[in-house]
Amino acid sequence: MDLSIYKMELLASEHIKEVTSLWRESMMEALGIEPVHSFESQAYFLEHLLPSSYQVSVVVRIDNSDPVAFMASSETEISQLYVSPRFQGKGIGSYLLSQAKEQSNGSLTLRTFEVNEKAQRFYRAHGFVVRPGNSENEEGLPDIECQWKGKG
Repeated sequence: MDLSIYKMELLASEHIKEVTSLWRESMMEALGIEPVHSFESQAYFLEHLLPSSYQVSVVVRIDNSDPVAFMASSETEISQLYVSPRFQGKGIGSYLLSQAKEQSNGSLTLRTFEVNEKAQRFYRAHGFVVRPGNSENEEGLPDIECQWKGKG
């Protein structure tokens, strides 16, 4: 990631609308379905619920402060990692993943949907092992579990 173009910030109230929009857009493109939650419900989840369990980081453009990606992660888990479709393939997701690995306790788990083959390839390329998941999610879609274990 070219750090002269982007910077990472902690989620703040001024990010909520734009991050919720990019999250919904990215999910729709990846899954091929409309979001199951309203915009308002998803924004509330982003602003009030995710930060209670995860560090929520936002990648913004330096020139205009527009969010282009976000990640919610802890020492053991990545709950959310979404990059705006217009900014995918530029190393932003890889940068976020490297940050999560550095801040982890040496192991990370995440889930992605079976239908999202692009995400599966991305996580495999970054050292995650893919295992069967379930359909116990709000979308009701089959998912998979991805696990990464660092060296040592």
